Amino acid sequence: MSLSKLNIAVMALCTGLIVANIYYAQPLLVLISDEFSVSESNAGQVTFFTQIGYALGLLFCVPLGDKLERKKQIMTMTALAVAALFATALSVNITMLKIMGFVIGFTSIVPQLILPMAASLAEPQQRGKVIGVVMSGLLIGILLSRTISGVIGEHMGWRAMFWIAGGMSLVMLIVMAASFPSSKPSFTGSYGALMRSVLVLVKEQPLLREASFINACAFGVFGLFWTTSVFLLSNAPFNYGSDVIGLLGLAAATGALGAPLIGKIADRKNPRIAIGYGIACVIAGYVIFWFFRTSIIGIVIGIILLDLGLQGVHVSNQTRIYALLPEARNRMNTVFMTVSFIGTSLGSGIGLLVWDIGKWGGVCLAGLGIMLVAVIIYSVTYKKDGQ
Repeated sequence: MSLSKLNIAVMALCTGLIVANIYYAQPLLVLISDEFSVSESNAGQVTFFTQIGYALGLLFCVPLGDKLERKKQIMTMTALAVAALFATALSVNITMLKIMGFVIGFTSIVPQLILPMAASLAEPQQRGKVIGVVMSGLLIGILLSRTISGVIGEHMGWRAMFWIAGGMSLVMLIVMAASFPSSKPSFTGSYGALMRSVLVLVKEQPLLREASFINACAFGVFGLFWTTSVFLLSNAPFNYGSDVIGLLGLAAATGALGAPLIGKIADRKNPRIAIGYGIACVIAGYVIFWFFRTSIIGIVIGIILLDLGLQGVHVSNQTRIYALLPEARNRMNTVFMTVSFIGTSLGSGIGLLVWDIGKWGGVCLAGLGIMLVAVIIYSVTYKKDGQ
């Protein structure tokens, strides 16, 4: 079947609402640390474990999309995510919360099953645009999740957010069961052979390696910012509550709306152009974070640049890898997104470390250092192949 505008819209909506599960905790970290009487950096480990769970879910479960019927896999993982969200709302201590955060991350891989499905059903000349629209849903879900959870956490408590998230994911489970198409798997070997083939792809596809490492850097500084910004904004001179902090997701969503346009550029021109612009935007965002650390207007402008830049890097890289081997899109996506979210996890971990050592100045320097690595990878590979 081909994709209608309604199909694409439903995929974008489901992608956004499911991926949001991974990020609800971020604006709630101060509330969590207060309830369990632990330090802010200890509470921040909840997001670290959630992202590690997501990375491992990508690695071990997403490749099965090439072997199993995708719709059934999507339904199963969503049902498990619903159970994990409800269990999180019942957490009795910080250790249980960290464990359930890991499970939420592991089971919330559904967007990375939907994206290869959308890419497979899209017309080749429209693939970048379709990926861009679905990615808009994903990134808007990531960013608005902070707004929603911040407001709910401030007025109803952090547990209420996870009860609501479980209910929304349950509704999405019903919607996906009714509207998603069935698919035929393309891989007939064993699970072991499937995972070995993932390693073969890493070895044989230099473009996949390059795209994954650049993406990891961009996702790393994304995680770095959003894990530590709640600490910056909850202290002087801002002293914001979780509801106001969450509203910054609205600013970030402005950048996310650029995904369809970036997808069109990737369809019509060399996607590397958009990647270069994206890297430049992320760096500019962190420069603004450094110089305007006491200005909320400066922080908002930096957020818009950060998320627009992330879009430029991510959508263009994803368009490139999906064009390589159509029969292995889930496995390609496994490598690409696993490496990307390992970058997010490391960025969050680095953020917690540098916050304790150097506060916001340390965060900004760490972000610029990570993006310097992206510039080096981009420059070296561009000189080699120019693609």
